[in-house]
Amino acid sequence: MTGIPLLNGLLFAALGLIVFAVAFSILAKAAPLGLWKEVVQERNIAVAILAGAVALGLAWIIAATLH
Repeated sequence: MTGIPLLNGLLFAALGLIVFAVAFSILAKAAPLGLWKEVVQERNIAVAILAGAVALGLAWIIAATLH
């Protein structure tokens, strides 16, 4: 991208965060239940663990793609 490695790292990090936020928001809206309601109001630990695992999976895929 540019000749400055630090700037390249910052650009790719920002791009990865944007892609992650968009992907996770799409997933949260596509879920058959209210993700935030289940985790916060109902204190459903299983849904929280599932959401965390999905977030980690998305992050690994995005990191591998940008690397």
